[in-house]
Amino acid sequence: MSDAPFEPDLARRLAAEAIGSFFLFAGVLGSGVMAETLSGGNIGIALLANTIATGAILYVLIAMLGPYSGAHFNPAVTLAFALRREFLWRDVLPYALVQIVGGVLGAFAVHLMFDLPILQLATKAREGTGQLAAEAIASFGLIFTIIVTLRRLPASVPASVALYISAAYWFTSSTSFANPAITLVRSLSDTFAGIAPADVPGFIAAQIVGMLLAVVAGGWLTADPPTRQTDG
Repeated sequence: MSDAPFEPDLARRLAAEAIGSFFLFAGVLGSGVMAETLSGGNIGIALLANTIATGAILYVLIAMLGPYSGAHFNPAVTLAFALRREFLWRDVLPYALVQIVGGVLGAFAVHLMFDLPILQLATKAREGTGQLAAEAIASFGLIFTIIVTLRRLPASVPASVALYISAAYWFTSSTSFANPAITLVRSLSDTFAGIAPADVPGFIAAQIVGMLLAVVAGGWLTADPPTRQTDG
């Protein structure tokens, strides 16, 4: 048997990212539709159901597809790894494209399953300084969680990311999109988890700012300490 490390080719990695993005984005949007339908107008119950479903599907997808593609499902994560020289720059654009395409198909699948118009534009406004600050903070926390957990506890990444996003749904005013691809896709769904297209650029800009700060902070925290000089 070969002792060579498991390294899927680009086609398999892109397939894993597309499939993962499909189910993650479908999970976020579909659970939002179901939650809103069954909650009887109670937004808190709807958000709780949406949170549980999102955290659960995140754990499954990261644990299952992480060995194949790294389970990014998020252009901000892909870019963060490239900035840290842990991911090839030439693969950043292909990853981002399949994340978006897979996510769009996931949104369309949700609309099909719930007998909604396939093509939609969201009307839910998500604007203001508080919302933008929330997205920067949510994105910082997500990327920081990944960087730090990968350094010392890589086996805990699926649970750490799923639990972080579940918590951030509740402690951020934006409900923690923290992902440029899903932000774009959610603008194509006029459902519980939607965002008006006009508010997408601000969210994405805030997410990138949070990601860049996390790369700096996470890189500093996890860097190997300098070798200590001993006397004698």
